[in-house]
Amino acid sequence: MTAPPKPVSDQEGFFWKTKTLEEMSDVEWESLCDGCGRCCLEKLEDEDTGRIFFTHVSCKLLDAGLCTCKDYANRSEKVSDCVRLTPENVRTINWLPPSCGYRLVAEGRDLYWWHPLISGDPETVHEAGVSVRGRVEGTELDIADADLEDHIVRWPQLLPKQARLKRRPKL
Repeated sequence: MTAPPKPVSDQEGFFWKTKTLEEMSDVEWESLCDGCGRCCLEKLEDEDTGRIFFTHVSCKLLDAGLCTCKDYANRSEKVSDCVRLTPENVRTINWLPPSCGYRLVAEGRDLYWWHPLISGDPETVHEAGVSVRGRVEGTELDIADADLEDHIVRWPQLLPKQARLKRRPKL
């Protein structure tokens, strides 16, 4: 018995389908980020189970309206626990959202229609409801670590229905 044929990808020939993560240039690597800001949300880990819980509290450097870092070049110096994504660690980090471009490519999966590399438009990540825009309730400066449990939310680990579509919905 033979395995069923692999489904044809709409993205054959694009660099993330033809190069390994290690072969990508710095510009290609950075472009895998969809600009959702979900990885910049504060997370809690259950010490007994290892389960990750997202909050709607962001890093102090996240501009929640633009979904960008206010000081990307110096983020590691300003935020001691900021994790720089690398080809090695994206394969093992258990808190990357299921929609994350780095995670998808590391798993050999296609990017979604709303990813800027597919749509050509950085606004589609917001249009699809994937980004943190309008959902952040405060920063780590506003909300004490002891209170983070009161701010746990499920949406960062979920993918909105419109984001799961194969193509951009007609408006």
